[in-house]
Amino acid sequence: MTAPRPPVLPVVQFRSRAGSIDLGWGHPHPAALPVDAWAEATRSALRRHGAAALTYGHAAGPGPLIEWLCERLGEVDAVPPEPGQVFVSAGASHALDLVAAVLCRPGDVVLVDSPTYHLALRVIADHRVDTVPAPADEDGIDPAATGDLIRAITRQGRRVAMLYLVPTFNNPTGRSLPAERRAALLAMAASTGVTVVEDDTYRELAYPAPAPPSLFSAAEPGTVVRIGSFAKSVAPGLRLGWLTGARSTVGAVTERGYVDSGGGVNHASALTMAEFAAGGAYRRHVAAIRVRYRRQRDALVAAVREELPQAEFGLPGGGWFLWLRLPHPHAGTALLPYAQAAGVGYVPGRKFFVADTGHRHLRLSYSMCDPETLAEAVRRLAGAYRAAGFPARSTPLPS
Repeated sequence: MTAPRPPVLPVVQFRSRAGSIDLGWGHPHPAALPVDAWAEATRSALRRHGAAALTYGHAAGPGPLIEWLCERLGEVDAVPPEPGQVFVSAGASHALDLVAAVLCRPGDVVLVDSPTYHLALRVIADHRVDTVPAPADEDGIDPAATGDLIRAITRQGRRVAMLYLVPTFNNPTGRSLPAERRAALLAMAASTGVTVVEDDTYRELAYPAPAPPSLFSAAEPGTVVRIGSFAKSVAPGLRLGWLTGARSTVGAVTERGYVDSGGGVNHASALTMAEFAAGGAYRRHVAAIRVRYRRQRDALVAAVREELPQAEFGLPGGGWFLWLRLPHPHAGTALLPYAQAAGVGYVPGRKFFVADTGHRHLRLSYSMCDPETLAEAVRRLAGAYRAAGFPARSTPLPS
């Protein structure tokens, strides 16, 4: 009797259903992943560093990557960080988890933008804090109203540990916080003493470059901790990112027990990234994917305008996402089963809010599919919209 074969364990996070086009996942296009160039960088890093590439690393990250990061951020941002202000992490989510562990105590309040990256809400919630939406409108966080909220919470005897937002090419909206609001937000943070945690993951994906200056580059020391990642600019499987902050913050992160025990985070990948950058491969790769993702963005926008004219949206200046506002106040939520039946997926807008709101909205990702596939996905979505019987015009109800 033949023994049954063991199940094949999964290799990757996401696999689409046969015949379905899923625009819900913010994953890179497979052709945009630099497999051959990364293999060569790995060989080069091992030749250059030998056994030092595979041993325990420096706690804050290897010097070659930190030095290059400071140089690169000086090119794509207004002000470069100093080496002592940088910690190399295992991606942006890991950096956020580390920052929350340093800044938050159980029972604290953490303010977040509305809408904001939905999985960041889960990372923050792991620290047993109360997550509260900051006042916001179509331009993003309202600094004056947020300052009033912080003072009101403080008068109640509670501590606001931090404020999290994605001010540049926001996930999910794609918008960037206007310059005047950035300045007002930094002034408010300095006056209230609340640390701003800036998720700057999409800085390199600007169409066209450059992206707006980061909050970190304009802030007084200690006001902002900025999070970055190579997940979008190179490959998420590297699990490689960074944070920039005050030396005291970087020191507190570096001194955490498991960082000290492990000899840094993702040492071998970090040295390979330094090699990938030093040889010019990073610069060439980012230039190429900007062209690719801008073309895919434009294809999705054109398809929505043609097939689903009921949807309202702003043209994202960067990143991977299109944020749609539909006429019916619950269409973003209620449309999902019709869309899935038609063979297309998306993320309902309500997932990006702390409060029970956002039901009018949905997020589409243009990162993972070719232009032709994006157009077909929108045709299916438009057919699902018609099948659901939603109105063609907006109703004067709140979102």
